[in-house]
Amino acid sequence: MAPMTTGTGRSLGVALLGCGVVGSAVVRLLVKQADELAARVGTPLQLRGIAVRRPGRARDLPVSADLFTTDAAALVRRDDVDLVVEVIGGIEPARGLILAALEHGAAVVTANKALLAEDGATLFEAAEKAERDLWFEASVAGAIPILRPLRESLAGDRVRRVLGIVNGTTNFVLDKMSTTGAGFAEALEQAQALGYAEADPTADIEGFDAAAKAAILASLAFHTRVTAADVHREGIAEVSAADVVSAEQMGCVVKLLAICERHELSDGPSVSARVHPAMIPADHPLASVREAYNAVFVESEAAGRLMFYGPGAGGAPTASAVLGDLVTAARNQLSDVRGPGESAHAQLAVLPMGDTVTRYHIAVDVDDRPGVLAAVATEFARHEVSIQTVRQEGRGSDAQLVVVTHPARDAALAATVSGLAHMDMVREVTSVMRVEADSESDSA
Repeated sequence: MAPMTTGTGRSLGVALLGCGVVGSAVVRLLVKQADELAARVGTPLQLRGIAVRRPGRARDLPVSADLFTTDAAALVRRDDVDLVVEVIGGIEPARGLILAALEHGAAVVTANKALLAEDGATLFEAAEKAERDLWFEASVAGAIPILRPLRESLAGDRVRRVLGIVNGTTNFVLDKMSTTGAGFAEALEQAQALGYAEADPTADIEGFDAAAKAAILASLAFHTRVTAADVHREGIAEVSAADVVSAEQMGCVVKLLAICERHELSDGPSVSARVHPAMIPADHPLASVREAYNAVFVESEAAGRLMFYGPGAGGAPTASAVLGDLVTAARNQLSDVRGPGESAHAQLAVLPMGDTVTRYHIAVDVDDRPGVLAAVATEFARHEVSIQTVRQEGRGSDAQLVVVTHPARDAALAATVSGLAHMDMVREVTSVMRVEADSESDSA
């Protein structure tokens, strides 16, 4: 990509780490939109090198083969590299390369949610010491601009809650289970056939991907360091077709949610972050998010309720977020200014999952005989959990109680479920799922 002449008389050099689906899309956009990017930045962006593991691999990209290198460490330390884009993912060597780039004076743009969620503090500290930018919009929800609003637009507001569908694979699977009646395995197979799920979908299905994103969202929303280890995580592998039907009967749909909340407690404020499947009312804005799309719902004190929606993954959407950060970082380099660094001044405590207030939907196979309902109700009362609704389905060997609770501490709800499982008249606790609504009703 040849540099173009502008009023500045020089170009800014870009090093790209990784050239998979996202990296390839970044290259194509850099070349295709070179003139526009130069006009927006104020000087051309010139691709200096692309670090890959297999430089000889056939790639249909509009750049010279000479740009490809296996020596990523040398690339980020080149004196003609002003901006480093990291899209290789994982913890190492990504962490070491980003730290080296910052130390050498380059600004960094990364899409690495796993690294940010595990050790973002180290990256922010290195950026602060080097007086360089660290941008990461592409790490959460692809093309959806959610991190910058949390980081900048809402910096003068107090965010109370962030509720999001941040994984397209799981949303596709649950959507197909809801709309077609498919079971989990069948819906997952369809997602893999269409390219929405990897051959090994563990990171998505078990909630690891969403948990990393929840940590990033919570950190920004509440100005507190929250890591992936702080996020309670459950996947969707145990969600059954019966769960989906039960949700429909309640006027709800099942979604895998990332939920980040600020809690005003008697001993001071705290935060929580959790990822798990949940039933949400069919009229909630997130309930209508279909296929592999993502959406994030933000509730703040002054701005009220905000909804961010769009494609949450894929090469081009994620590359769009990368290029947006790259333009901002490049402008700052030219002006010798910096964007916002880490904002962790609140240092709020992270509330354990057991102390989080939520609601449960519980399905229990029981003996069909007098006194069962009273005994079950007594078990709930023993753990100070109030029942909102209860209904019996079936008779004889098919008898089942379906209970929906009022809000209670998650530890008390979990203890209730454990107690039910040990009762003589309970054959099996067949389903346990949380029920989420608006924060106002949840806190009642």
